[in-house]
Amino acid sequence: MEKLQERISINPEIRFGKPCIKGTRIAVWDILGWLASDMSFEEIIEDFPHLTRQDILAALAFAANREENTKILITAA
Repeated sequence: MEKLQERISINPEIRFGKPCIKGTRIAVWDILGWLASDMSFEEIIEDFPHLTRQDILAALAFAANREENTKILITAA
């Protein structure tokens, strides 16, 4: 099975280096925003027919991985 993260590219020349679905200018952030605004996978694909369910899942997996690897440093005041 294809790794979902392989559908994501980061290119400083496209969307200022934001992670995007390969071959598009659609950023992971765009997809997360659409999902957060209660759009369904089907509605997103209807609006952007070149996207696939696997692209949307890749965006979610990428964001989850990034969140998992984020560290917060807490310092004493």
